[in-house]
Amino acid sequence: MIYTELPASLKQFVDSVTERLERDADESRFLPRVGESMRELVSRDNWLDPAYAKPHPEYYQQYLLYADPAGRFSVVSFVWGPGQHTPIHDHTVWGVIGMLRGAEIAQGYEIADGGVPRPSGGALRLSPGAVEYVSPRIGDVHDVRNAFDDRVSVSIHAY
Repeated sequence: MIYTELPASLKQFVDSVTERLERDADESRFLPRVGESMRELVSRDNWLDPAYAKPHPEYYQQYLLYADPAGRFSVVSFVWGPGQHTPIHDHTVWGVIGMLRGAEIAQGYEIADGGVPRPSGGALRLSPGAVEYVSPRIGDVHDVRNAFDDRVSVSIHAY
């Protein structure tokens, strides 16, 4: 299921990302600009259809909200049920994550000799309105979890 007609806030975000990518596809320049647009999108929690915020009882749920026809990016809602988490992973593309409701905690890792991941720095907590970036260029090995054991959290991701 994907939106057939984008809510105004999401359309504004998609238009902004499209314009920025068409103007300058250099990641070091457009990533912060996409982050500004994401911050604006997640500053209001009145646009996401409840159908795209339903948790799965066993694992975090993803809903595709938008796929760029040229294949440059997509927008996905991640719905975290109580206590749900990812395994340690990295990303092969740039990404901007904005926290819409609830909170999530990301723990960064460095890969030690022998390929063993070790925690790197303190955990980062994203609360509503907060934005974070991922990219192979900036290093992004991490795991992510819902900060709450008693409620759902929702983050919006653009990759």
